[in-house]
Amino acid sequence: MWSTLTRLRTGAGGAAIQVFAIRIGAAGFAYIGQVLMARLMGGTEYGIFAAIWVWIAILGHSATLGLSQGACRFIPGDQARGDLAAVRAYLFGGAMVTLASAIAAAIGGLALVWLEGSLLDGPYAAPLLVAALVLPLFALQDYCEGVARGQNWAVLAIAPPYLLRQGLIMAAMLAAVALGAPAEARIAVVCTLVATGVAVSIQAGLLLLRLRAILPPGPRRYAWRNWFRACLPIAASDLASAASSFIDVVVLSLLVPPATVGLYFAATRIQQFVVFVHFAATAATAQRFTAAHAAGDRERLSALVSLQVRLTLAATALIGIAVVAAAPVLLGLFGPEFRDSLPILAVLVAGSVAASAFGPGEDLLNMLGGERLAAGIALAMLILAGGLCLALVPVLGVAGAAFAMAIATVVRAVAMARAAYAVHGLFTPVRIARFGRLAQ
Repeated sequence: MWSTLTRLRTGAGGAAIQVFAIRIGAAGFAYIGQVLMARLMGGTEYGIFAAIWVWIAILGHSATLGLSQGACRFIPGDQARGDLAAVRAYLFGGAMVTLASAIAAAIGGLALVWLEGSLLDGPYAAPLLVAALVLPLFALQDYCEGVARGQNWAVLAIAPPYLLRQGLIMAAMLAAVALGAPAEARIAVVCTLVATGVAVSIQAGLLLLRLRAILPPGPRRYAWRNWFRACLPIAASDLASAASSFIDVVVLSLLVPPATVGLYFAATRIQQFVVFVHFAATAATAQRFTAAHAAGDRERLSALVSLQVRLTLAATALIGIAVVAAAPVLLGLFGPEFRDSLPILAVLVAGSVAASAFGPGEDLLNMLGGERLAAGIALAMLILAGGLCLALVPVLGVAGAAFAMAIATVVRAVAMARAAYAVHGLFTPVRIARFGRLAQ
């Protein structure tokens, strides 16, 4: 028992607990911030801000072109082989490509909005213009997170974007309103711009200091073809994953009034407490999968997979039950009308819990090989989720979006698990007979 606890505290389990604790703290800040936004702005302005934030998240995560996730795959592998020239090249080149890609995405997005025409004449105009400035900073922070994760620096990877940034957004909004600014979506996006700029500056500075301590100056050896061969499919998968996470909000923004979008978005913000369990597990183990695979340690790799899926399912179920139990209070803080979102939240949580039972199939495909297959599955599931939303929302209203996302989430997890077994021979779904054992 003592050896098991030691392993959990110092190894992947300990890192996952660290990440999860930070993300829970961040979720607390985010939750308070969303309550604050909803209370200050009202349902319509809050719905506009929610829709804008969704697009920042989708485009910001995908603008790294997969180089953020690739940092967890290539940098640890090159370090294990002693190829520091490739490490230096990846660090510098990845940052430059991420910034260039994000700027291009921001300009292209504004061009599309201008061509569309009507959005620039409505309440979305000013928030969209400011969001274009947020996008490069958001993408760079996503890349910094991937680099830090690749070094197993969990706190440095997660705390700045998910704790510091969230806290600064909340503080900036309070300060702006106190100074007389109107509580509108455009002001909230400006606060997001300021908070993201400060957070990424601090994170990048600390990351550079730590990298200089372990990585001496020297030549760079670029391997763009090899990197992009792996990272572009990961980027497609990330885009599909990000879009899948928010496709329900996107579809609702097209079919229902902004105030209704706000009601649904509030439920998804609370559901994030449950999703963070999987995120913490991925942040702690993805790079360890790569290291074990590079070392040819099949036994260690299998043990990591088994440990991760059991702990993830147990933690997801416990957090899910707690979130649903506390939902009337948590939703009520947004406003009395938000309590109507309780059934939506329950359906979303049920989907997350069921999906967690199928293990880290996507992580294995992206880290060990099979990223193209993972991207294909992710894109197929995005189409499935969007199709289900379009089919169910007109019939069931906002509840239809929740059912669509729950179904798509479980189907995606099953497909990734089957693909990981087919490619790598690793069984990822939880084994009920071994569920109670924390160690092999």
